[in-house]
Amino acid sequence: MAQDISFDITPEKEASKLQFLRRQFSGSPPEVSREEFDLTGKTAIVTGANGGIGLECSQQLLGLGVSKLILAVRDETKGEAARKALTTTKALEPGQTVEVWKLDYASYESITAFAQRVEDLRPRFNIALLNAGINRGSFALNPTTGHEEDLQTNYLSTVLLILLLLRILKKSYATSDPLVFSPGRIVVVSSDTAAWAKFNERNDVPLLEAFGNKDKWSEIDRYATTKLLGQLFVAELAKRVQPSMAIINCANPGLCYGSALARELGTAAAIVVRLFGRSSAVGARTLVNAAVKQGERSHGQYVEDCQLRP
Repeated sequence: MAQDISFDITPEKEASKLQFLRRQFSGSPPEVSREEFDLTGKTAIVTGANGGIGLECSQQLLGLGVSKLILAVRDETKGEAARKALTTTKALEPGQTVEVWKLDYASYESITAFAQRVEDLRPRFNIALLNAGINRGSFALNPTTGHEEDLQTNYLSTVLLILLLLRILKKSYATSDPLVFSPGRIVVVSSDTAAWAKFNERNDVPLLEAFGNKDKWSEIDRYATTKLLGQLFVAELAKRVQPSMAIINCANPGLCYGSALARELGTAAAIVVRLFGRSSAVGARTLVNAAVKQGERSHGQYVEDCQLRP
C-alpha cells in the first residue's frame, strides 16, 4: 500500500513558479544505466511513442536491453516510422523486437482491444509507460463518448487503460508464487501544471457534465486539471493495489521542447517552450527512472527529476 514519506520541501513551495524555473534551468535528472538495471527478458509498453518524449523513452528502454518494446500509437504509419528510426539509430540486439500496436485514446473500443492483445502476451508485460496526452488548445467534444477531448484522453481513457492493465497483472499475480513475482510497473505521465490547476468544476454535480460545458472551458486550466485528476486517481488507487502486484506512480518530465504537446500550443508558446524547456531526451530520463528504478516507496507517489517529490 501507499507509504508515508517525508520531504525536505513543502508541497506549496515545490509547486511555486520559482521552483519550476529552478528545475527547468538547473535540474539535471540522471540517465538510468544498464549497469544499474538490465531489462533483458522484459516487455515494455510506451503509449504516444511515435515522437517526442515517448520516442525518447522507447530509445532509452532499448538501451537498457528491453527484449520486447511495444509502441502504442494512434497513427500506425507514424508508429512504423518511429520503429524504423529506433532500429536505424541503433541496431537491435539479438532477441530484441519492436512492435507497433494500434491504440486510440479517443475510442474505448480501441483501448479494450489493445488491452486484450496485452493480455494475450506471453510472457506478460512488465512495464507500461502511459505517455499519450493532448492539449488541444480549443474546446471540442469526443464524437463517440461526448466528453471534452482533453479530459477524455488525459484522464478518462488513461484511467480505463490503467484498470485494464491492472486486471491483467492481478490474474498473473493470483497464479504466481508471490515470493518470486516481479510486480508490474505502470507510470502515468504528469505535469508541473497539475499543481497550478484551479479546477473550478470541483463542486459541480454532475462533474463530467460540467467538463463538457464550453462556457467553463479554459485552455490552460483544462490541461492542468486533467493532470491533477490523474495524480489524485493514482494516489487513491495505490491505497487499493498491493505494490507486490503492481507499482503505480506519476512522473513529471518537466517542460520539454520537441514534444507533440509543445507543437500543439502555437508559435508564440512554442518559442517560450524552446527558451525555458529541456530536451525530450532529458525529460524522458525521469519517466524511465520511475518505470525501472523507483521501488515500492514510489507507489502512489510523484516522481520529478528522478526523485520522489511532494
